[in-house]
Order: sequence, then C-alpha cells, then structure tokens
Amino acid sequence: MSITDTDREIFRLLKDDQNRGFRLLVETYSKRLYWHIRRLVLLHEDADDALQNTFINAWKNIGNFRNESALYTWLYTIATNESIALINKRKKNAAVSIDDIGSYLASSAEGSTWFDGDEAQVKLQNAILKLPEKQRIVFNLRYYDEMPYEEMSRVLDTSEGALKASYHHAVKKIEEMLGTN
Repeated sequence: MSITDTDREIFRLLKDDQNRGFRLLVETYSKRLYWHIRRLVLLHEDADDALQNTFINAWKNIGNFRNESALYTWLYTIATNESIALINKRKKNAAVSIDDIGSYLASSAEGSTWFDGDEAQVKLQNAILKLPEKQRIVFNLRYYDEMPYEEMSRVLDTSEGALKASYHHAVKKIEEMLGTN
C-alpha cells in the first residue's frame, strides 16, 4: 500500500504540530483499527484497551517510523501485536483451559450487549474462534479487512505463501464447521 495524501498530511502535521498530527492519525485510523482488533479479541472492552495501547505505542514510536510501509500497515502491525498480547494475557488469567478459550470467547460474544449479530454471524464467529490463533488472524485480515497478502506479509512478518496456506486452511476448517463444503 502506498503512502496516501492523508498520511502525507499526518506527517506534515506531526512535524509542525505533533498534537494535531496525532489527532488526525487517530481520527483517520481508529475505526478501522477498532474493528480489526474487535474481530480478534471479540469483546468491546478488550478492543478498547488494545486500541488505546495501539495508539500509545504509536505515539511513543512515531519518531521511529521509517516510511518503508504505509502508515496503515505500521498501525495494523501494532494493533495485531497488541491484540495477540491481550489474548495471551486473557488465556493466562482465564479460569478456562487454553483449549476452551474459543468457546469462552464465543459465549462471551453471544452474551455481549455490543454483539448484535444474527444467527449466521454468530455461527461464523464461533467457527472463526475455533481456529488456531494464526489462522484466525489471517482469516480476519483477508476476509473482513480485504488486506492483500503482500500487505499482510508486512503486518505479520510472514511469507505470502505461508499466509495463503493459512487462509486456505482456515476457510476449509470454517466450511467444515459450518457444514458448507
């Protein structure tokens, strides 16, 4: 993904008025990042925490951004890492086993006042939650965010071939779980 006019404006503002530039960065990317994180961690409260941590890390490290990728890619990398860290923290602290964490999250989603999915969406989310973590992340990035494999490769620091294989396996598993194959 190339640098957008909005990214150029954000960088210009960051040099002239760091607070205004960062405010524009948050306004531009917070909604997309929130939904990316939300699909990974599922619960609204967790998504808010991970999003806040994403922007804190971005603020602390914006001076280290090297323009080798789009700002969007850099932020998605931070957001994905924050989501994984939060998931791992929840796994350690949860009263359920690691094998049951998908079921735990699925039941939490169904009981969440923030989750308003219809029956098909609930079934899809439950199937996604049963995927191994890497496949779940790849599936979400490709299916919901429509992220190209090249971009995903930079976000996850994995080869495009491995990502394509992970997505293919994820789709097959979801189809089997939903009985659509």
